[in-house]
Amino acid sequence: MLRIDAHIHFNADSPEALAHLERNDLKLLNICVAQDSHGGWRKDAGHWIALARAHPNRFGWITSFDLPRFEDEHYAEACIEGLERDFHDGAVGVKIWKNIGMEVKKPDGSWMYPDDPLLTPIVECVERHGKTLLMHIAEPLGCWRPLVPGTPHYGYYKAHPEWHMYGKPENASHERLMEARDALVARHPRLRMIGAHFASLEYDVAEMATRFEAYPNFAVDTSARLGDMLMQDSKKVRRFFLDFQDRILYGTDYVNTKPQAEVNPAVAKNDFAYFRELTDSWWAYLTGTAKVKFGEQENEGLGLPASVVEKVYFSNARLWYPGL
Repeated sequence: MLRIDAHIHFNADSPEALAHLERNDLKLLNICVAQDSHGGWRKDAGHWIALARAHPNRFGWITSFDLPRFEDEHYAEACIEGLERDFHDGAVGVKIWKNIGMEVKKPDGSWMYPDDPLLTPIVECVERHGKTLLMHIAEPLGCWRPLVPGTPHYGYYKAHPEWHMYGKPENASHERLMEARDALVARHPRLRMIGAHFASLEYDVAEMATRFEAYPNFAVDTSARLGDMLMQDSKKVRRFFLDFQDRILYGTDYVNTKPQAEVNPAVAKNDFAYFRELTDSWWAYLTGTAKVKFGEQENEGLGLPASVVEKVYFSNARLWYPGL
């Protein structure tokens, strides 16, 4: 069965990596992440385009757009022109990253949220072209709580304290960011939207279920949240996967954007071993019933029916990203 990793950042251009994709019948959907306002992020886009052209059966890609240039009255128009070029070059969707809502401030000093009117023409462009909007809005709920060793995201926030929001009341709350994201989804009911990382509702599948019930145009991907699933009751999570089997896309969020020729061979070997461990752990969790351990978390596998596994790993990606 072809498996699609619908959320990854992997310049898998080495013979070893390509052979791994062939052996495992795996296709990667590489994601652009815009972290600047003047196109520096497009270096990765060039890699993703080249891979998709050279190996269309193994790679697809999702574009993004520059962060706001508030002084530029033609900002939205320039972003739209860039998106239309990217759609011509095969991009199947567009990503909004967490810096919208958590980092970018408007000229008056207020936070810019994903439902800001400045972005409306850009979102309408995505809808008009029949593409999909991938949204990484907010962070795990633990981002706003004290760091606890052994929890799934402890290591990340220990290494990246700039993204840890606990004790920073001047920053946007998790609740406010979810409100803005939900408002955007509600405003565009004909636009396919996907919440990256279980839509930053990873702490409780019931919270995701309420969004699915409210917004038929909304789905989620599993990227970088296996530990969070393992912390919840497996029976509850299994019920969620069964009830919403058409709305969940498999993804890992593995990151290695450098061309493999530029990566130290020993580092590349270790990184690739982690990628294989990650993919194997997800497979064991979704398909089996034995205990699965990932990081400090451990729980029983979901033992999903083959028909549901096929949707999570393949059909849903094709459904929510037409043209992939």
